[in-house]
Amino acid sequence: MPRDPISTPNAPAAIGPYSQAVRAGGTVYLSGQIPLDPVTGELVTGDIAREARRVFDNLRAVCEAAGGSLDDVARVGIYLTDLGDFAQVNQVMAEYFQAPYPARSTIQVSALPRGARVEVDAVLVTG
Repeated sequence: MPRDPISTPNAPAAIGPYSQAVRAGGTVYLSGQIPLDPVTGELVTGDIAREARRVFDNLRAVCEAAGGSLDDVARVGIYLTDLGDFAQVNQVMAEYFQAPYPARSTIQVSALPRGARVEVDAVLVTG
């Protein structure tokens, strides 16, 4: 099955040998997004809620480039360097998704690229 890369200037460019997303059939696999500003390439820092909003804005941009939306997301993976941030990130996620919510895992990790505190990846299913 062919893999078609998806990219958009409205989300940060990949910082390694990977695509922002890849379509395989009717499924789009979105690479993890950290809170990078797509215009400046700088890490958004400060409040974890602000950082999480930047991450979900980036994911939304990639979903739209794939011809979908966050409503089409079937699964989300959240990676936090501190599970103490879970409640705030959860509140932000609720601003971006509505029922029925996607499946999700949340995992604490020791570190993320560029010193980010949150990273989110997703799987989008298109019709």
